[in-house]
Amino acid sequence: MAKDSSFDVVSKMDMQELDNALNQTKKEIAQRYDFRGSTASIDLKDDELKVAAEDDYKLGAILDILRQRMAKRSLPLRGLELGKVEAASKGTVRQTVKIKQGIDKDKARDIVAAIKASKLKVTTQQQDDQIRVTGAKKDDLQAVIQLLKTEDFGVDLQFINMR
Repeated sequence: MAKDSSFDVVSKMDMQELDNALNQTKKEIAQRYDFRGSTASIDLKDDELKVAAEDDYKLGAILDILRQRMAKRSLPLRGLELGKVEAASKGTVRQTVKIKQGIDKDKARDIVAAIKASKLKVTTQQQDDQIRVTGAKKDDLQAVIQLLKTEDFGVDLQFINMR
């Protein structure tokens, strides 16, 4: 009997690369002329970024710098969920940016439905924040990967643990 092959569909942010992008952002903020003498900062705590600046313009500039650094490091920009801009002390503003990890249940349901609609001979299984796809033929699994790459589910998908 042939052994079934499988792979996992996940949506994760590489935290080490994100930390590197943050360090580059902090370095650029320290060097840029328009940030001289300002109280601009960006910090990572657990799965949240805390961004603070003197005004909305500088806050947007910090986020633009971060997005550029993330793009250079091939990090998904969809992995950031911007919070509401809040007024802070001394006339400054701050914003919380959540880092999305995993596939939520609604998106997973959409992904599973798209795989089932393709009529490929594979089975899917939801496991917490990832989806396992199993099939007898590797060609079917590769067809599923191609299908998921062409669809837009609102999250960045990675395919890992191909066995």
